[in-house]
Amino acid sequence: MKKFSLLILLSFIVLQGCSALFFDEPEYVKVNGTQFVLDGKPYYFVGTNLWYGCYLGRPGKEGDRDRLIRELDFLKEHGITNLRILAASEPSYINKTLEPVIQPSPGVYNEDLLEGLDFLLAEMGKRDMHAVVFLNNYWEWSGGFVVYNKWFGNGEVVDPNNPNQGWGAFMNYSAEFYRNEKGNEAFRNFIYKVVTRKNKFTGNFYFEDPAIMAWQLANEPRPGRGEESLQYIDYFYKWIDETAAYIKSIDKNHLVTTGNEGLAGSIQMEEVFLKAHQSKNIDYATFHLWVKNWSWYDAKRSEETYPSAEEKAVDYINKHILYGRMLNKPITLEEFGIGRDLESCDPNSLTIYRDKYYSKIFGTVYDSAAVGGAIAGTNFWGWGGEGRSENADFIWRAGDPFMGDPPQEPQGLNSVLDSDRSTLKIIQEHSIKMNELNQQEIRINVLQTVLNK
Repeated sequence: MKKFSLLILLSFIVLQGCSALFFDEPEYVKVNGTQFVLDGKPYYFVGTNLWYGCYLGRPGKEGDRDRLIRELDFLKEHGITNLRILAASEPSYINKTLEPVIQPSPGVYNEDLLEGLDFLLAEMGKRDMHAVVFLNNYWEWSGGFVVYNKWFGNGEVVDPNNPNQGWGAFMNYSAEFYRNEKGNEAFRNFIYKVVTRKNKFTGNFYFEDPAIMAWQLANEPRPGRGEESLQYIDYFYKWIDETAAYIKSIDKNHLVTTGNEGLAGSIQMEEVFLKAHQSKNIDYATFHLWVKNWSWYDAKRSEETYPSAEEKAVDYINKHILYGRMLNKPITLEEFGIGRDLESCDPNSLTIYRDKYYSKIFGTVYDSAAVGGAIAGTNFWGWGGEGRSENADFIWRAGDPFMGDPPQEPQGLNSVLDSDRSTLKIIQEHSIKMNELNQQEIRINVLQTVLNK
């Protein structure tokens, strides 16, 4: 009897070993020093922001799965294979915000939008695309931190559109979320709901889905604004470390990052940015770049303001690549954009300055990556694709087609459209170069391995 049991055990071990030969294990994006690795090879990428993907993917007439499929095919064709997407939205009390929402009230979920997320990830997986998924928002346009504060009574709500309050007060009210214990308990419940969800189309739990590259704590989390932000700094660091640790406790496969803007999201203090990303639970760093929002560029005075804006943008990129090296982690430029000429939202307007800007950004990134810099990828903001505003004022209203611009901004402001041939040519050429760089890096790594022996 013992011999028979031993034979069964040995047979099971052999079968388990053989199964590895016949069934491929999922490959996830990992980190090796300042480089991403996928399937044993370096992973550099060209990506975009398609935050509204789950809205297109939802069932019924409210969604548009045919459009989503066309958009993904078009992006893949142009070498855009990494998508930063939204997986969380809450009902904001502020005008010009997203609706409907994924979490209408604490612990209550919109199943159609979650199914839309299932569909999006399933279709991305078919195309070997990877998702960076953000789970909250420092800003108001999708609900975010301030809605958790409203739900769980962390002070009187603040509306940035109220002239007696304004954006400074809003930003510090949003930062109150870091020390809102009940709000964060509800947020962790939401994280658990999403990360452990089973995809209806693939049968995979999200924590085992290779289409997901990383979970992102929030869109552009900041410690606040001005001197008042100093009261939130330690809570900010603690929130980043503990929230990332919680995600890793339920998902051992995927990367975790912050979604931070860099210096602009760290009260312009290098030490704040570095400390926020030093946590062992944060796998890589992020930064964003907005030359118009930071008053470096004025589209109405392009000839006058563009040269200095470009110079500042390159300096900002190079600083953050250095920070990646200091952290010994990859870093990604996951938001950057610029309006069409004269800041027109007309799809037929020119994109001369945007094309010049994209060329410079991509060239700076490629040149650094080619010599071993910590920069690993870019996601331009944002993909408008087939989307077109239906309104003369370009203001989004519930039921309108989605574009790359969130609801509080004119539709078409920073969107790259499927008709923007000159911009798309620049993006595709950059993608080809980055893919070639992947192959060059593989040869270099092999050579280094030989030399090390």
